[in-house]
Order: sequence, then C-alpha cells, then structure tokens
Amino acid sequence: MFLRSKSRVKDGKEHRYWSIVENHRVTGGRVVQRHVLYLGEINDSQREAWWRSIDILENGQETRTVSLFPEDRPAPLTDRDVIHVRVNQMRLEHPRQWGACWMVLLLWDQLRLDSYWAEKLPASREGTRWLNVLKLLVCYRLIKPRSEWYLHRSWYGRSAMGDLLGEDNQVVPYQNLLRCLDKLVRHKEGLFSFLKQRWQDLFNVGFDVLLYDLTSTYFECDPPGHGKRKHGYSRDKRFDCVQVVIALVVTPEGLPLAYEVMDGNTSDKTTLRQFLDKIEAQYGKARRVWIMDRGIPTEDVLTQMRQSEAPIYYLVGTPKGRLTKLEKELLPLPWKEVHENLTVKLLKEDGELYVLACSRDRQGKERGIRRRRLKAYWNRLKEISRQKLDRDQLLMKVGAAKKEAGRAASLVEIVLPSVQEPVSPQTFRFRLCRDKLRKVRRHEGQYLLRSNLCAEDPAQLWKYYILLVEIEEAFKALKMDLSVRPIYHQKDSRIEAHIFVAFLAYALQVTLKQRLEALAPGLTVRSVIDRFKSIQMIDVFLPTTDGRELLLRRYTQPDKDQLLLLSRLNLTLPEQPKPQLLDRKPEMGKLRMHV
Repeated sequence: MFLRSKSRVKDGKEHRYWSIVENHRVTGGRVVQRHVLYLGEINDSQREAWWRSIDILENGQETRTVSLFPEDRPAPLTDRDVIHVRVNQMRLEHPRQWGACWMVLLLWDQLRLDSYWAEKLPASREGTRWLNVLKLLVCYRLIKPRSEWYLHRSWYGRSAMGDLLGEDNQVVPYQNLLRCLDKLVRHKEGLFSFLKQRWQDLFNVGFDVLLYDLTSTYFECDPPGHGKRKHGYSRDKRFDCVQVVIALVVTPEGLPLAYEVMDGNTSDKTTLRQFLDKIEAQYGKARRVWIMDRGIPTEDVLTQMRQSEAPIYYLVGTPKGRLTKLEKELLPLPWKEVHENLTVKLLKEDGELYVLACSRDRQGKERGIRRRRLKAYWNRLKEISRQKLDRDQLLMKVGAAKKEAGRAASLVEIVLPSVQEPVSPQTFRFRLCRDKLRKVRRHEGQYLLRSNLCAEDPAQLWKYYILLVEIEEAFKALKMDLSVRPIYHQKDSRIEAHIFVAFLAYALQVTLKQRLEALAPGLTVRSVIDRFKSIQMIDVFLPTTDGRELLLRRYTQPDKDQLLLLSRLNLTLPEQPKPQLLDRKPEMGKLRMHV
C-alpha cells in the first residue's frame, strides 16, 4: 500500500487530496490499483503519520493456524474431552451487521454514559432493560437513521445489536421503543452537565467561547390545533409545512452543550435572552464569549449584555445595511494587515468595536461563485431571447432563470414586453448594471463584525467568527447524517424525545470526530462507520456425531483498510464469542442450550 495524491485547482488555489491505494496483479500480469481509503486534504505531518501506519500494517502482521477434528479421523491423545463434528454438514446462518454496531457502542463506553443512565433507566419488573433499549435507539440513529417501525420490523434482525447487548438477536418489541422515548426528556438538563464534564476530561477543551444558532425542521402533515408544530420562517424553504425550531449551543470544537425545542413560529430575536439565563443557571457565572450570526440579538439584548453586572461578551455579524450606514466613517480609515490573507479596519463607537474584515480567500470564493452564476444567467437570457415565445412563456422562463441565478440576477436589468406587446428584440432586452456590479465587487469578501471585546486582537475576533461553521456542521449532521427529519411522531413529548435521541447520537458522532482529528486526520465519521459496516457476524452450526450441534458466533475478519483504521485509532477487536453446545429438539424445530 502507498499514499497517492491528486491535485485540483479551485477558486485560484491548489488543493491536494490524498488516498491510500494498493497494487493488485491481475490476469495477464497487469497491475491494477485498488482504492483502499480516502483521506481528504491533509498536511505534511499528518501524511507522515499515515506513512508510518502503512509501514506498521505491512510489516507487523502475525498469523496463526487452528485445527478441527472431523468425524472421519481419530483425535490425538489429550487430557480434554473431544467432540467429533460433521464438517461436511456445516451450516452458515443469520448474517448480520456487526462492525458499525461495535464501533458505536465503543463510543458510548468512552463517554461512560452507562454511569449516567443506569440509575435513571432501571430494568422493569417484566425484565425490560431500558438502558439497552436506549443504546439501541441511539446506535440505530447513528448507523441507519429511519423510523422506529423500520428498526423493529427489519433493521434489528439484520444487525448484531442483540448479540452485543446480550439480548434476543431476532426481535425487539415495538412498544418498548416508544415507551423508552417517554422516559428520556426529563433527564435532559442533567445529561448536558454530564457530557460537559466528560468532554473536559477526554479532550481538555474550554467552554469560554460558545456558538449559538437556530434551525428548523418541518413536518409533512396537517397543522395540529395545539402544540409546538406551527408555521414559521423555514430554513428548509418549506413554508407550506408546520415546523419546530431547534436552538443549539456548541463549543468551537463542535461539542454540543445544550439545545431547546421551541414553537415553530418562534422569532430568532426572542431566544437569546432565554439561553443566556439557561447557560448561566446550569454552568454558573463565568467569562464567556457568545458568537452569533446576524439577526439573532436585538439592540436591547446587546445593551443588557454590555451593562450586566458581570459583562457578557459577544461577537456578532451585522447585516449589509449597517455596513452601508457606517461606510462614510469606515471609508477614510486605513486598512491594517493582520496576515497575508486578512486586512481589517477598526472603528470604536459607543463602547463597541466594529471590525470591517476583508478576507482574500473569502473574496476569491465569493467572486468565483458570483461570476459563475452571473455568466450562466447571462447566457440563459441570450438563449431565451433567440427562442420564439409568447409573453407568458417568456415570463416563466425568465423567472426560472432568476431563481437559479440567485442574488446575481439583481446585477442584470431586464425590460419585459407589456401585456399588449409581442416578444421581440425591442420589447425584451437586458443590460448589465455596472454601478451595482462595482458596489458588489467592493463588498465581496468583507464582513462587518460587532463586539464589546474592544481590547481583543482583530485576528482573534476573525478566528472566533469563522468558527460559526462548526454550528452549521452540527445542523448539517443532525439533518443529513442523523436524519432528524422526517419525524413520524404526533405527540409533542415524542417529538422532543426523537430530537433528544438525535442529540445523543450527535454527541457520539462528535466524540469520534475528535478522535479522528487527533489520530486519523482527513477521515470523516460517516466514512469510518461505513467502513466498519462490512464486518459481519455469522452463526456457524457444526453438527456433532452424538446428535448435538456446536454453535460458533463469529464476526468476519477485517480487511486491510479496516485493519489500518483499527491501527490508527488504537483499537483492538474483542475476542470471538465462546462456542455453545446445543441440543436439538426436532419436534419444535428449534435449538436449546445444553446445561
């Protein structure tokens, strides 16, 4: 195996992406390269670490052989009991997914979640172990997120969760999955504090900088007469659906500290004060910096944060309109170079610091996006102008082109024919608004930040602000990887419990993400879980000469890429389960364990 790089120029900057590949000799003596593992964009030190891992994997393997004693030959003399097996009657049954289940339960153990949930979810008098049901729900949400009905009907029997949890490996009662959800949300606040302490112990992270943002998730159902599902501003562009709003607080590393489920019509501006009090009540007063996007804080809340007894620091983006208002004050100020890709202008006003930051990287990215969309929009208008259309058809095509172009459409002025006029080059024409284009170019890559950290280094403020991508990644993980939607529940309590299970799954996901950044950079959580999914568990039945059967539950041996991952993550697969000697009951068609 070896490392192979591939270069790509994007937005004027060269990016190098790395993969692990190996050579295979096929028919005809040809050598074919097989892609083993995609690492993404990694730096030089990380590349050296992968080289060392490949070397260890190639040269450090040990093998051993084992023997069976079939029925047609005598066993050697030994002081132990000998059982002859009919090898030619061996059966393989019930293949099921094992590797990803084992990996997710390992993350659960690393967070020591059993110590938190054991007392809160005791077993029922009927023998239902609710802690195992919760583990099942969380692992399912991270590995194969779908409905609880699909978990009961199909996925559980195709996974090794029953084997790993010491439960029946064929079926899980559907009602137990729903009843477990009813037991969770009341322990939400305690879990936040527990996870904070565990992440501090595991990763030595600080909690003095907090990222705060909101998102929404919608329901494709009739609006209920009560509850939190209501119409409101939809981040998913589904204004036809009712929704709930989710507010989330995470650290710069993406570790979630708290969340809240709110009514679907909740305004962003009304939520910040509630969360300031919530975090202070749960974690105590401390020097914290709150980083938020524009539109969340109001002027009243910012004033309260500045004038509070223990000042609450903030860094918030501002709308483009405020940049226009302050342009006269900012224009004469000199640009200060923070580093080669960032220049700033500083303006102090009323106890606040305004930072106009211009990032060359962001400028190149935004300029490239705008050019592509504007060029595509211009070419599409040319195509439409050459077509023979009536006025209604023209309006529909122009409207579709505007939607595709987004904000770039405002840079082109279009003259459309009136109701009585035919479509012709005289009645349908368009031109580029050069004044608007110059203004847009001047503001590309520029952000106006507002903070009461007046003595802070502008470079540090910029680093704080770009950390907001972490909370966007958290929302993306909740919606895409963990499929927080669609939500199939109708009761508000079950809806909140569904989001709570997704939050727990995200806690496991971000824990693995932190491990990967330190030990296997370049890999994503989803790619690692997908890699381990191919490790299966199989029941091997070996009939014996005395009418019984030997059952060996065995997981398949990992291949090279899985061994490489285990090596990098410092993990060792557990021992194979011990064999069981079973008696056959022909009248029942089942097996029972021999005692």
